[in-house]
Amino acid sequence: MLRNRFRVIRMLSDEGGFGRTYLSEDTDKLNEHCVIKQLAPKFQGTWSQKKAVELFAQEAKRLQELGEHPQIPTLLAYFEQDNCLYLVQQFINGQNLLKELQQRKSYRPGEIQAILLDILPVLKFIHDRGVIHRDIKPENIIRCRSDGRLNLIDFGSSKQLTAKVQNFGTSIGSHGYSPLEQIRDGKAYAASDLFALGATCFHLLTGVSPFQLWMEHGYGWVTNWRQYLHRPISPELDFVLDKLLQKDLKDRYQTADEVLKDITPKQPLALPAAGQSSGKIPSTQVHQKPRLSFVHGLVRTGVLVSALILLFGFSESWYYQYRRIYSSLSSKLMPHQHNSASGETFLVQPQKPILREVALANTIPGHENLVSSVAISPDSKLIASSGDDRTVKLWNLSTGAEIATLKGHSGKVNTVAISPDGKTLVSGSDDNTIKIWNLKTRKLINTLEGHSDAIHTLAISPNNKTLVSGSDDKTIKIWNLTTGRLISTLRGHRFWVRSVAISADGMTIASGSFDKTIKIWNLPDESLIRTLGGNGETVTSIAFSPDGNTLASASRDRTIKLWNLEAGTRLRTLRGSTETVTAIAFSPDGQILASASRDQTIKLWNLETGDEISTLVGHENTVTSVAFTPDAQSLVSGGEDNTIRIWRVNGQ
Repeated sequence: MLRNRFRVIRMLSDEGGFGRTYLSEDTDKLNEHCVIKQLAPKFQGTWSQKKAVELFAQEAKRLQELGEHPQIPTLLAYFEQDNCLYLVQQFINGQNLLKELQQRKSYRPGEIQAILLDILPVLKFIHDRGVIHRDIKPENIIRCRSDGRLNLIDFGSSKQLTAKVQNFGTSIGSHGYSPLEQIRDGKAYAASDLFALGATCFHLLTGVSPFQLWMEHGYGWVTNWRQYLHRPISPELDFVLDKLLQKDLKDRYQTADEVLKDITPKQPLALPAAGQSSGKIPSTQVHQKPRLSFVHGLVRTGVLVSALILLFGFSESWYYQYRRIYSSLSSKLMPHQHNSASGETFLVQPQKPILREVALANTIPGHENLVSSVAISPDSKLIASSGDDRTVKLWNLSTGAEIATLKGHSGKVNTVAISPDGKTLVSGSDDNTIKIWNLKTRKLINTLEGHSDAIHTLAISPNNKTLVSGSDDKTIKIWNLTTGRLISTLRGHRFWVRSVAISADGMTIASGSFDKTIKIWNLPDESLIRTLGGNGETVTSIAFSPDGNTLASASRDRTIKLWNLEAGTRLRTLRGSTETVTAIAFSPDGQILASASRDQTIKLWNLETGDEISTLVGHENTVTSVAFTPDAQSLVSGGEDNTIRIWRVNGQ
């Protein structure tokens, strides 16, 4: 026990003669996990000891200065006790990118782009505040399990961007990742961090360690880094990586903003509807897709080709630019129909919008920091929500009034589900347990233990007898909901299971995982039927259509895929989100799919045509969950902005 507050649980790492890092509990915060760094140098009075103390104090100061950025650990305490220095910071529950790489060998180009888009704003944040990290590498970037975001850690080598940096100083960094001016001269700039980020992306993309290349070739490897690629990459990513890895400081990107400008996906060509302003859409309105009859004509008559030739000239890229814009416009303006027998794709005329109006009816303040999940009772009168305050809350859907708060979990509650008969509520948590509650009395009925890691997803069978859970321990467990008895454990995923669903007939389970696959299981005999995907991105959410014939899956590549369950084939891909799609839900009639995203929006899709019907704007942070009410009158969403929002849905 340190400072009569922090209780050490176990050692995380041993830095040899200078100190150790421990996983601990903060008793002042309901035993919330934290990380304690202990500095106890064995070589008292030496230059190394003095330098270690200096860097240790510097890390504490940097963490305090950088405040409460959501992707940087928060400083909780810094003190001396028993001749040792201690630094206490927020615990990021996740895995660093080096460990991820060791498990999967390499990353796809699209994933590298996603990493850049996630971590560059963090670098911009610290650089804007006069701090340079000086030790960017895969070990110092952790992917948070709860939301998949990348967190930048270990500011022990960071240095204030002052005039002193211009002088020759001590070399601090990691060979292979840190640039020449930093290793040789001790000089550090924002561009030095960007070189290290480029080297990190190279390592993840190729599986080849920059340290090993530096040992063999010095900085010579950066001039021919492409020879280590296993697969082609886009010209945009090639350009960005090459400029990040320039040996000479002056030839490199100078700011994170410059990199973001080159790596951010360009928005497809679009024209505003007549009379529509370009301002922000009010939160009570929806953004309807405009009818672009003029552009229809361009696409149909081929005038677009001439226009693009004028725009891009006859360079190598003009045709690809034409195909990209043509495909984007065609898919949005003239939906495609695919004939599985012939393999042909043809255009069909857009259908009328299924919805006439969707309006924001109510905004409910949710949990302390975020709402992680929402579920609706079968009578459409009650909302259940979960959050990181370790509670489950019940709300009146009509009035937004809080009905009850259910307490019992000792960790963040990630997911809630209500049984089809409306009698039972279940919740899954970071504390590795599932709790079963009587929804009428709001009393705890049972606590299910069996998973060895956090539970993130739950589903209840239509007959109210079976509960299915998915966990970060990579397993799916099947439980008797009435007795709490564990029936079976399904194994096969190689990474966290973050989504499970049961078909309407109660015969099929689907599970989605961070291993990029969807597995289809037979519930009665607990056998694996087939595996879908495997070549895409992390699966974040799955849902069965009401008729059980179609499965929808969302992923971190910003798309939603629709699958034919019987054939195991992909029907269509819905594109439109600018960030990771976090949750999806079918409307009760199966005609509409709602998708939530990290871009703070909810999109509604016409499943007959694949068209985006509208975009709901109102949340001020990631939308974590979305659900239609069984009576089809409302859509309910929860988000990291600590709100639950109720949207009224009016049919045609």
